Amino acid sequence: MNKEEQTLVLLKPDTVLRGITGEIISRFEKVGMKIVGMKMIQASKEVLEKHYFKDEAWLKEKGELFKKKLGLPEDTDPISVGQKIADSLILDMQISPIIAMVLEGHNVVQTVKRLTGPTNIDNAAPGTIRGDFSHDTFDLANKSGRPNITIIHATDDPKVAQNEIDFWFSPNEIHPYKKPEESVHYRKID
Repeated sequence: MNKEEQTLVLLKPDTVLRGITGEIISRFEKVGMKIVGMKMIQASKEVLEKHYFKDEAWLKEKGELFKKKLGLPEDTDPISVGQKIADSLILDMQISPIIAMVLEGHNVVQTVKRLTGPTNIDNAAPGTIRGDFSHDTFDLANKSGRPNITIIHATDDPKVAQNEIDFWFSPNEIHPYKKPEESVHYRKID
C-alpha cells in the first residue's frame, strides 16, 4: 500500500473566534480525510515570520498587483508593498490561537483546496469553506488596512505541504492509524 498524501491546514483566528472550527473540521472528515495531527497554538511572531517567509520574487509580484489595486504611484517600491502584505498576515494570525492540523488521504492537497475554495472570496462558490464562512473582499480589506479574511490556510503543492508539516509538527505529533471506513473509501479489504 502506498503512503497516503498529507497536508497542513491552519484554521485562522477568525475561525477560532467565531466558533466554527468544528463545522470546518467535519467537512474534511466527511469526505474521508483522516486527522493524523492536531493542536491549538498561540503562534509567535518569530514562528509566523518563518511560515510566511516570502522571497523577493513573491514580494515583488504581490507588491505590483496591490500597487495597481490600491492606486499607488508608479514609483512605489513593490517589494515594500509586498512586505507590508506579509507583515499584516503575521499580525493578523496573532489575534487569537489557531488550530494546526495534518490531514491524510488520497489526493488530500487538491481535495483540501477544492473544499476550501479560492483565496479571493469573490470567487469562492457557495459550498466551499470560504464561500460559506467569509464575505470579505480584497477591496474591503484594503480599505480597512488589514489582510483579507480567508478563514483557513492550505497549500496547493504537496512538496510545500510536507515542508509546512515538518515546520509545524514534530514526528511524534503525527499519529498514523487506520479508520474502519478506509476499506469503503479505498476498496481495500484486509
